[in-house]
Amino acid sequence: MDGVLCDSEPFIAAAAVFMLAETYGIRAVREDFAPFVGMGEDRFIGGVAEKYGQQVTLPRDKDRTYAIYLKLIKGNLHPLAGACEFIEKARGQGLKLAVASSADFVKVRGNLDEIGIPFSRFDAVVCGSDVVRKKPAPDIFLCAIQKIGVEPHRAVVVEDAVSGIQAAVTAGCLPLGITSSFPADKLRSEGALWTAQNLGEALALF
Repeated sequence: MDGVLCDSEPFIAAAAVFMLAETYGIRAVREDFAPFVGMGEDRFIGGVAEKYGQQVTLPRDKDRTYAIYLKLIKGNLHPLAGACEFIEKARGQGLKLAVASSADFVKVRGNLDEIGIPFSRFDAVVCGSDVVRKKPAPDIFLCAIQKIGVEPHRAVVVEDAVSGIQAAVTAGCLPLGITSSFPADKLRSEGALWTAQNLGEALALF
């Protein structure tokens, strides 16, 4: 979802920066969060706090971050180029679709509502609370493909994060890297079979 259907990373980073400042006096910057992209908000927030010598209090700090985030995206979060077209073309070809996000349900719901893509466009929606181990563990993708009844070697995983590509490879899936967060060569070095700037460009793969 994040970095594939919409570019939410700047907003969740800004929300986390605000939360860490008001709660702990930490002066984090957006670049601090890069190593934790795609790993879910527990690690996204907690990893940066640890860098500054602080342990976060969960779920309190994450809930506060989400509250700030949902205000920030209102009227500002939009689908990435080609996202809606990709979904409609896939559905038109009878392909099964799942959203598999390390984020909590509140963020998944907030994002999809804001970018105007209803849950009904997907055969399954899996979020961070549905699995114990987050990316780069493969659990979230294995859960998603089980729900939609697809074998791993026939499932294309669309990912923008290094941790997500690693998880897709471990799951035995076919990774497509979207270069919204990391460069193509980095995603390919981690196992992406194809790369594209966005889902609009990826339409050519059909």
